[in-house]
Amino acid sequence: MLLSLILLKLFERTDGKMANVISEIRKRPVIITILCIKNCLWVLKLFPSIANPMLKHYGDFFPPLYGVIVALVFISVIGIWHMKRWGVNMYIVAFFIKQLFLIATDDLSYVGIGVSAFSIIVFVIYYRQMREGL
Repeated sequence: MLLSLILLKLFERTDGKMANVISEIRKRPVIITILCIKNCLWVLKLFPSIANPMLKHYGDFFPPLYGVIVALVFISVIGIWHMKRWGVNMYIVAFFIKQLFLIATDDLSYVGIGVSAFSIIVFVIYYRQMREGL
């Protein structure tokens, strides 16, 4: 905390951009930060499973489709991290596409649905505080 205040004062004199970054970090709710970190770690865990041979069992287009779903989730989490509304919208769309994919592969998990639904509820609660545009 002390280090961030020192950096804030240091960059306040030379460059106002760093002061804006630090003040923007303080505006993001802690629960959004925690959920974004959790989702980023989850995406990193899922990324190697794109090349899983079991996905090819369902069809040749399933691994690329799963890769697109994982990429959508990652991009949406970055948008949510920057407190952008499009990130929440994309996360919800990716959630439903992922559920359809999991139904098609018979790999539906109610725990996964619950965790993602909790994230969506929290993101929707803070939706009004988020900014529009890129």
